[in-house]
Amino acid sequence: MQPYKILIVDDDKLLRNSLQKVLSGKYETVIAGSGEAALDILRANGVDLALLDIRLPGIDGVETLRRIRELDRNLAVVMMTAYEDVKTVVHSMKMGATDYLVKPLDIEELEVIIDKAVETIKLKKEVEALRKQYIKDFDIDNIIGESDGIKAAMKLVNTIAKSHDTTVLLEGETGTGKEVLARAIHTRSSRFGKPFVTINCGAISKDLVESELFGYEKGTFTGGLSEGKKGKFEIADGGTLLLDEVSELLPASQVKLLRFLEEKAFYRVGGTDRKRVDVRIVAATNKKLEDAVKEGVFRSDLYYRLNVAKIYLPPLRERREDIIPLIHFFMERFNESFGKNFTGLSREAHEMLLNYHWAGNVRELRNVIERVVLLEEGPLIELEHLAFLPQQEATSQNREKVSEIQIPPTGISLDELSKKLIIQALEMSKGNKSKAAKLLGMSRATLLYRIDKFGIQAPMKQ
Repeated sequence: MQPYKILIVDDDKLLRNSLQKVLSGKYETVIAGSGEAALDILRANGVDLALLDIRLPGIDGVETLRRIRELDRNLAVVMMTAYEDVKTVVHSMKMGATDYLVKPLDIEELEVIIDKAVETIKLKKEVEALRKQYIKDFDIDNIIGESDGIKAAMKLVNTIAKSHDTTVLLEGETGTGKEVLARAIHTRSSRFGKPFVTINCGAISKDLVESELFGYEKGTFTGGLSEGKKGKFEIADGGTLLLDEVSELLPASQVKLLRFLEEKAFYRVGGTDRKRVDVRIVAATNKKLEDAVKEGVFRSDLYYRLNVAKIYLPPLRERREDIIPLIHFFMERFNESFGKNFTGLSREAHEMLLNYHWAGNVRELRNVIERVVLLEEGPLIELEHLAFLPQQEATSQNREKVSEIQIPPTGISLDELSKKLIIQALEMSKGNKSKAAKLLGMSRATLLYRIDKFGIQAPMKQ
């Protein structure tokens, strides 16, 4: 590992050289005699820590610190001053200085402060490396796409993540990736490295929701833990708490959640000690909370507290341009997992998957590709590999058109209608009788019989 680099900024040449001599055995050092020179060095070279004198010719140390923060908000800066100017030191600390030293410098104190700063730098670098790896491994999953809906959602994620406390409401159908977005917000925020905790409000007993959220004191429940139990709010302290399916909360739990959002404090069930925690709340729901408010099943005041920043995740059927990129992403992932070599889709499979209804959204698509790659052999996903998909879902668009047919007052010929539908199915399948039969929900033998019965000339299979 390369040594940490320290920038020494002081107009006293003798002091600069002395500090460089003391530190060069353990650290890489670079020196500057003014704030302007220090800024030039920082623009050209990366450093890990700066020892910055407050009294400098030209721009002083405080102004230099301000400009350093514009260049690099994470650089550790230790201020040095020959004057015990408390106001200036306090102002520097508020601007982001890591620590300060008073001249004449005590070498032991200098080494202790630098070692402490270096440990902080090391931790920050480890956290940043972990963040980047986490984003690489996880963040892309289920957020692949070029549709306007996904671009808008990700733009909001990046903006919201910059805030520390803003409450977020995620709305979207089941399987659209709401938890993925919640994790992305957490990962890209200053809370990364702290807990990310989830609770599905609709998957636990209504009687246990409050104890799961807020915890309980010992002796509260028969059969409970003898020492009591921390709730999700305490476990998530410092991090992010995802309240999934928040619309399922009972009115009493809604009241307690509202109180927490207002006061950032709560009581354990059966407890009298008020507990404070620092938690960002992300609420997710597959329903429109605004409709739940109108129906009287969700508190309007809680809705407004949750709806500080709302992100809508559109269903997959509304962003069809993302379907094929997602398929290829999952195909590559499961090729690696199962040792397969799928490279793409046949024309028929491409058309079928593109027009499929995807009621389960990205989660369903992922499961479909996983099953095909596991059970079938490549290199292409073929139409017959997808025979397990529900026919009624795969042909939902066609069913919608059929449902629009109205019987005229003069009546209708079923044979003539059947003939037209068979011709249409053959045209859609480009003469592929097996596919046409699937589109019509009949066996291939039945289709062949009716083609012969009605004297239909099927188009040539392409």
